[in-house]
Amino acid sequence: MECRDILVKLREDKGLSQQELADRLFVTRQAVSRWERGEAVPSSDLLKELSKLFDVSINTILGSPRRLICQSCGMPLTDDIMGRDADGGINQDYCKWCYDGGAYLQSCTMEEMIDFCVNVMVKEQGADREKARIYLQDFIPKLERWKKA
Repeated sequence: MECRDILVKLREDKGLSQQELADRLFVTRQAVSRWERGEAVPSSDLLKELSKLFDVSINTILGSPRRLICQSCGMPLTDDIMGRDADGGINQDYCKWCYDGGAYLQSCTMEEMIDFCVNVMVKEQGADREKARIYLQDFIPKLERWKKA
């Protein structure tokens, strides 16, 4: 689905007219109409506001152009499992099990995160423990949370 189709669906699902959406975002109805016709895309600031209003990620509004993964544990992210910032908005970088309310939920080391993820992969996916560990020892350090460590 394209951004224009997604915006129409989200607006209609929320029961808003183009004018009502425009009023909430402090833009003109014509701007909303241009987005919905695919003639323009909302600015990054407006995408953030739309994300909050519709409670979906910016990635979803844009038609999921990239695959999002948690930058702490590496889990694929969908809108329903994304963490939340302190203001309640969706955080597109972390899952709700790693990050909520603007803070990490567990204070663990990278090695402890790898151990946890190995156990999940073995239990949930039937992965080989040693292959999972080798994979995660290469993968986890590349995630944003651990790059800083």
